[in-house]
Amino acid sequence: MSLAPRPPLDVTALRNGLTGPNGPWRAVDVVEDTGSTNADLLARAAAGENIDGAVLLAEHQTAGRGRHGRQWSAPARSQLALSVGVAADTVPTSGWGWLTLATGVAVADAIAECSGLQVGLKWPNDVIAGDGKLAGILAEVAAPQQLIVVGLGVNVTMTAEEAPDPAAVSLAMLGASVVDRNTLADKVLRHLAVRIAGWRAAGGADDALVSDYRRHSCTLGAQVRADMPGDQRVEGLAEAIDDTGRLVINTGDGTVTVSAGDVTRLRPNG
Repeated sequence: MSLAPRPPLDVTALRNGLTGPNGPWRAVDVVEDTGSTNADLLARAAAGENIDGAVLLAEHQTAGRGRHGRQWSAPARSQLALSVGVAADTVPTSGWGWLTLATGVAVADAIAECSGLQVGLKWPNDVIAGDGKLAGILAEVAAPQQLIVVGLGVNVTMTAEEAPDPAAVSLAMLGASVVDRNTLADKVLRHLAVRIAGWRAAGGADDALVSDYRRHSCTLGAQVRADMPGDQRVEGLAEAIDDTGRLVINTGDGTVTVSAGDVTRLRPNG
């Protein structure tokens, strides 16, 4: 099948809109190829660079990382792949888990603004449309600093044939009328900056974030199964997100709090 053109990101336009005296970010860079934008920012932090407020976008990621060390890749310019550095020294570590969730809300709001598509958030770090994964998020701490690198990848023009996973979908596959990556990058980064500012001011999740996350969530209120490290499995009603960003599941015999794991939404009678 013929593919639509995949123009490059316009780093000059992105910098003009997002940096400077009135911009929400300190620096914006675009690289053509890299293994992982998260790994690159973590390496820069380890070398002593201040990466707070730094944005790194890649036209092509060859070894993007997900949770549990999973790797994925997609054709060049078919995704919006970026990472940002976030100083977290003013936020108690108990509130750090909400940064990933705040990023999901920012991505969902930006996608709705750019394309009109309403997407869902699957705890803890997936943006989904129907049963398909549209975007993933990964936050990593740049130890020993109190700084977090947040990476995200949104499938924009990827086709079903190009998808690294049959569960993956893209904005183009969903029929979105606007799939310009420059516009999407600008909107994602603006929404993300606002959410980070609110997260810092509240020292974790503010009321607006909790409300907006619940509005977008396709996990809360559903019957779910959580497969956790150590071959542990919990099933029940996804009831709430606690103050630290953990998922609270009501099993019927009590509640279990899940900090990490693969969560599957269960079908009725399934």
